[in-house]
Amino acid sequence: MPRPSVRLSARDLIDLVLDDGSWAGWDAPPVYGAIAASYAADLEAAREKSGSDESVLTGEGRIHGRRIAVLVGEFSFLAGSIGQAAATRLVAAIERATAEGIPLVAAPVSGGTRMQEGTPAFVHMIRISAAIAAHKSAGLPYLVYLRNPTTGGVMASWGSLGHVTVAEPGALVGFLGPRVFEALYGKPFPDDVQTSENLYAHGIIDGVVEPAGIAALLDRTLSILLARPAEPGPKSGPESGPESGPGPVDEPVGEVETWDAVLRSRRPDRPGVRRLLRYAASDVVPLNGTGQGEADPGLMIALARFGDSPCVFLGQDRRGQTSDRPMGPGALREARRGMRLAVELGIPLLTVIDTPGAALSPEAEEGGLAGEIARSLADLVSLEAPTLCLMLGQGNGGGALALLPADRVVAAQHAWLSPLPPEGASAIVHRDTEHAPEMARAQRIRALDLQAAGVVDRIVAEHPDAADEAEAFCHRLGAVLEHELAALAHADLSALRAVRSLRFATPPPA
Repeated sequence: MPRPSVRLSARDLIDLVLDDGSWAGWDAPPVYGAIAASYAADLEAAREKSGSDESVLTGEGRIHGRRIAVLVGEFSFLAGSIGQAAATRLVAAIERATAEGIPLVAAPVSGGTRMQEGTPAFVHMIRISAAIAAHKSAGLPYLVYLRNPTTGGVMASWGSLGHVTVAEPGALVGFLGPRVFEALYGKPFPDDVQTSENLYAHGIIDGVVEPAGIAALLDRTLSILLARPAEPGPKSGPESGPESGPGPVDEPVGEVETWDAVLRSRRPDRPGVRRLLRYAASDVVPLNGTGQGEADPGLMIALARFGDSPCVFLGQDRRGQTSDRPMGPGALREARRGMRLAVELGIPLLTVIDTPGAALSPEAEEGGLAGEIARSLADLVSLEAPTLCLMLGQGNGGGALALLPADRVVAAQHAWLSPLPPEGASAIVHRDTEHAPEMARAQRIRALDLQAAGVVDRIVAEHPDAADEAEAFCHRLGAVLEHELAALAHADLSALRAVRSLRFATPPPA
C-alpha cells in the first residue's frame, strides 16, 4: 500500500480530532543548555519550517466533552526526532495527566531519537516509558495513534505501550529505519513488512484508521473505559454474593436431554460472540492479537460495554474456528493480553466459552498449547480484576476450561463443558463413538448438571433454542451480563479472589 501522500501537522491533527476550541497547551519553552553552533542552527531552521518550538506538542482537550491529555508529534521539526528537551516535555505532560487522573492519547510521528544529541537523548526513552507505566499503573487509559512514519526509539517506547494502538493507513511503522538497514546490509528492506496493514495482520496493532476516524474511535473507547455502572440495590442478607439486588429475573429452565442439548449447541446458526455483541452490547472496540506478533481468529478480544457496565471481552469465536484452523495456543496468548488489560484498566473481565476444542496438532504442541492452558488457568485464578464467565455453546476440553475460572459463571441453557467431545470419551471407554450420548449423560456436562455441582451460578433460558430466537436471546443474555458485571464492579476484589479458586472444588457425586 502506498504511503500517505499528505502528512498532517500536529496542529492539523489537533484541530481534526478534538472538540472545537477545547485545546489548551501545556508546554513550557524548551531548554537545551550548551549546544554546538551547528545544532543551534538546525533547531532554528526547524522552528521556522514547522512553526513549532519542538518536535512534540502536549496539552489537553476534549473528545465529545470528555477531557483528555494529548501528546502529538511534529514531523517537520527535525523528522519528529526526540531529544532531551522533547523527552522532558513528554514526561512532564504524562506525569500531569497521571496526577490529574485523565486519559492520555498519543499520536507519535518520528524517525526516532535525535542523532545530534546521541546517547544522552537515547536513554531518555527510559524516562518516557517509566512515566507511561506509572500512568497505566494508576488505572488510567493510554491510547496510541501511530502516524507515518513512527520508527526507532519512539516506536520502541511510547509508541508501543498503548492499551489500544491503531495506525494510519499505509504508514511506515517499525523499529528499524529502512535506510539504516540498507546502509548496514547493502540491500533494501522489504517494502511490505513495516506497514500498518502488515502489523495488523500479525497481531501487533489493533486497527488501521484514517485520521478522520480517530475522534469517533476515541469517543467509543472512552465511553467504555470511563463508564461506571450504578451500584446494585440492597443485598438480601449478610451472606449474599454479588448476584443479589435487582436485576433480570431468571426463568425456570426446563429439562432437556443431555445429548439433545449437545446437538443444539452445535447448530451452525446458533448465535456466537459476534451476534451477542451486535445485539446486546452498547459499545464495542475490537482489539487484535497479542501485541507481540500473533493473532488467532478463534478468539475475539475487545473492549465492550453492556448498558453502563464496561469490560474486557474475551470470546471464543465459533465463526473463526474451522476444521483446518482450530483454536490454537496463540488464542490463549491473546486471552492473556486481555487479562492484563482488565487489571491495568481496572474493569471486569468477561470470558466467553464456545469452542469445539483447541487444536490437536504438531503445531499446537510446538506452540506450547498445554502450557498456555495452564498459564491461563493460573492467571484467571489470581487475577487482580473481577471476572465473569459465560458458557455460550460448546465447551470442549482444555481450550474451554482455560477461560472458565471466574467469580461468577453464567450459562446458556444448552451450553456444556466436558474434558473431551462425548464421541472422544466414548472412543476411550467403549472403543466406538456410538456411546457418545450415554457418555455425555454420565459425565454430567450440561449447564443444569454444572449448576447442581456449583460450577454454574446462573442459567439463561432458551425459547426453546437460541438459534431460533437469536436476537431476543442475545438481548436477554445481555441484560444478565450487564447486571452481573455491575455487581462485580462494586464487589470487594480481595473477597472475590479469596474464594475464586475454591469455588470449583465440588464434592464427588454420591
